[in-house]
Amino acid sequence: MSNGAIPASLVKELREKTGAGVMDCKSALEESGGDLERALAVLQARGVEMAEKRAGRETSQGMIECYIHAGGRLGAMIEVNCETDFVARTDDFKALARDLAMQVVAYNPLSISEEDLPDGAEGDPKELCLLNQPFVKDESRTIDQLVKDVIAKTGENIRVRRFVRFELGH
Repeated sequence: MSNGAIPASLVKELREKTGAGVMDCKSALEESGGDLERALAVLQARGVEMAEKRAGRETSQGMIECYIHAGGRLGAMIEVNCETDFVARTDDFKALARDLAMQVVAYNPLSISEEDLPDGAEGDPKELCLLNQPFVKDESRTIDQLVKDVIAKTGENIRVRRFVRFELGH
């Protein structure tokens, strides 16, 4: 930008795309010289950094979400934890839990992460581990990235604790 001022409309657009705070959006746009795509990358990098800093924090709140696929032949139940019940009640957290339950139905992961894979599990960890899988609604992102994006939005550590998938007759 020629005079260094970031237009409010650009801040608003970035905020709508990311859910990040106004000051974070403005800062990312200033850092990227007003380039929206570079600002998105800056915010994503900050989100990953924030997620890594919060990784050790205890997650004793959260919710259990169920998803039953159309026709009632497939379903999943998943426990997703966060630090406070305040965040557990937010729309972003609830949507994450719902998306994760849907992911379990769609992709049938064997474990949450590579560390949880049972001995002798054969196959690609990108297919077997929930966090490594491409997100069913946007395959350009992994489930791990999806979780980290919500960590960046909420400012709290979030952890997938456990899940179970049901298939009629199995």
